[in-house]
Amino acid sequence: MTAFAVRHGGSRQLAGTGTLLRFALRRDRLLIPVWIAVDALMVLSMPGTLEGLYGTPAERAGLVRQMATNSSLRAMVGPVFGDSLGALTAWRVGIYAGALAAVMSLLVVVRHTRDEEESGRQELVASGTVGRRASLTAALLAAAVANAVLALLVTAGLAGQGAAGALALGLGIAGVGMVFATMAAIVAQLTESARLARGLTAAVLGTAFVLRAAGDAGTDDGSSVLTWLSPLGWLENLRPYAAERWWVLALLAGAVVLQGALAYALAGRRDLGMSFLPTRPGPASGRLGTAGALAWRLQRGAVLGWSIGFFLAGVVYGGMTEGAADLVGDNADARRIIERMGGQSGLTDAFLASMIGMLGLVAALWIVASVLRLHGEETSGRAEPVLANAVGRLRWAAGHLVIAFGGAAWIMLLAGLGFAVGYGRQVGPVLAACLVQLPAVWVVGGVAVLLHGVLPRAAVAAWGVAGAVLLIGWVGPALDVPRAVLDVSPFGHLPKLPGGSMEWGPVAVLTGVAVLLVAGGLAGLRRRDMLT
Repeated sequence: MTAFAVRHGGSRQLAGTGTLLRFALRRDRLLIPVWIAVDALMVLSMPGTLEGLYGTPAERAGLVRQMATNSSLRAMVGPVFGDSLGALTAWRVGIYAGALAAVMSLLVVVRHTRDEEESGRQELVASGTVGRRASLTAALLAAAVANAVLALLVTAGLAGQGAAGALALGLGIAGVGMVFATMAAIVAQLTESARLARGLTAAVLGTAFVLRAAGDAGTDDGSSVLTWLSPLGWLENLRPYAAERWWVLALLAGAVVLQGALAYALAGRRDLGMSFLPTRPGPASGRLGTAGALAWRLQRGAVLGWSIGFFLAGVVYGGMTEGAADLVGDNADARRIIERMGGQSGLTDAFLASMIGMLGLVAALWIVASVLRLHGEETSGRAEPVLANAVGRLRWAAGHLVIAFGGAAWIMLLAGLGFAVGYGRQVGPVLAACLVQLPAVWVVGGVAVLLHGVLPRAAVAAWGVAGAVLLIGWVGPALDVPRAVLDVSPFGHLPKLPGGSMEWGPVAVLTGVAVLLVAGGLAGLRRRDMLT
């Protein structure tokens, strides 16, 4: 990427890249380590978990045979290419580790490119001795550093299972991350909004997951054309610990180079702050005549995308419920982990509860992103014209918070409807189980509101809170961590539905905590100076 930039303008195009890179890494000193920790721990914890579940070669061989005939689970986690602990680790978490690396990378790149232009900070930076492509290069290098650290941790942590397989998995995960980093760099040139850039790149990632899932559902060896159309499918077909296909890395590297070259070419053909797909202007009248209507216009695309995603996730998880029960069979250790995630109940209910709990954890990401839309509007200066009219701060904030907190309820409701479509049973209990996740989701959103209202310059730390909750919820049960650690997360206090008994006390307490956090954040917002 750097060589391409040099050929198109010399070293002046990259002047200041080192300084901008150090600044980007300093700004992301919380965001990047949290994402890396969640991703790496998810991968590195899996060999021990699998060894406890399938401790003998016969049990592992049986798992491989069962997966060959279970299309619903193949759609979820991909086919199995070997029965070693390393191969099973790559099968179980490889796709999800690649997806998390992709999300981390697109957030980093958009944050340091389009976000900077949208806020006006890039114009100030560009007035100094800074090359035209320095910001883009620094953003991509920051993503490269993050993915390199992740690859190093995965390789070192899994080396005991086999050095070659560990290196292949580490490079594959990092390669997927960089594919979506360069994809985000392209989208950031095409759009005028950082929100839209993140949303479109995330939509590409979602499409990649769906293509891979559809391909793997039809074949048990990853050979489907649909699988090969997805970068996640490339990671799968790299086959770590199963006669590695090293040439697949060339696909990832080629995509990174081509997309990086296109991003640099686009960056050199537009003015600062402009885009190839400019936002259509329009008068703030009619349906945009109120702060709430404006907030809805700004966030409706995200609401639509998350709604579709949660409904489809519910359909997929619901459809694989029976298959998951068949796969676990009489394996006591697997049953114990699922029940630890989903509560002490029948295996099917415990599996449903654990999958619904996972969607609740993902909903925490939605509410943080939606609440921090307030932060983006404020730092970009767009909030000032709104507040200069007869709109108070609380009414302005309320428009976004209604969407954030109400949107969380909406997407969890859609997830429940998706489960009803995919599973076809226990519609009422499943819907109740989805909605009971909301108090914990709202607590995470309340933390984001409090940070934005009281410590606005540290508002991005809300992502760290969401990452910690994800880490505890996803990895904690598999590692059999103490109950006290699980209880750090608000999700650890929720009743395990369906199958368990409804406990209104924790639900009421968590709802009250969320209300207090939001009230504290709004009180701070009302009293402090606005960011500029």
